[in-house]
Amino acid sequence: MHRILLIDDDAELGAPLATYFGRFGLTLEQALTPSDGLARLRAGGFDAAILDVMLPEMDGFDLCRAIRRTSDIPVLMLTARGELMDRVVGLELGADDYLPKPFDPRELVARLQTILRRRVAPPAPDAPLRFDGLVLDPATRTVQRHGEAVELTGTEFDLLHLLARTPGKVLSRDDILAALRGHEADLYTRAVDIVVSRLRRKLEPLAAIKTLRNAGYALALQKLGP
Repeated sequence: MHRILLIDDDAELGAPLATYFGRFGLTLEQALTPSDGLARLRAGGFDAAILDVMLPEMDGFDLCRAIRRTSDIPVLMLTARGELMDRVVGLELGADDYLPKPFDPRELVARLQTILRRRVAPPAPDAPLRFDGLVLDPATRTVQRHGEAVELTGTEFDLLHLLARTPGKVLSRDDILAALRGHEADLYTRAVDIVVSRLRRKLEPLAAIKTLRNAGYALALQKLGP
């Protein structure tokens, strides 16, 4: 059973949501403050975290940043009023998905299940993918740039792996979203641009990802070996 941590200062939200999550084989625990949430995450045992944007002590963006310093745990952010800027900032900081408040619990569960399926899926049988300056290992979900490890979030790794499987092939934003989030998810094309931007920064000085105007993205590195 997957264990989820909700970090939200609404004390009346956790209990009914935990009951609902239980119908889907998910255990939900709640932390009312970021400090408590960070302590629980450091203790381990959680499979994903849900962060509210409006929190005491620090907002959800600072909390997401703090989590990403030490962990690649899947993070879903509950964004205030569904504002575009909230979503953009959350994704830029490393969140895997977002959901505007007020939300339908069914959609929250569906989005978490999508994230968790990607996370716990058995490793692909692919051998490591080797490019000029870059090695991507699907079995261990690790990436090396010029021999040095690169820390990626789950979504960043999945996007890079998707491009690396067919280097040079242009994938549209909708193709990428369908592969990463499932065909039932609402498309949000700006999210792809944000994850690509994060990847580019982490892979520098490699010019790894090429943008084709009005078309999409492709891996621009030369593949080594068969």
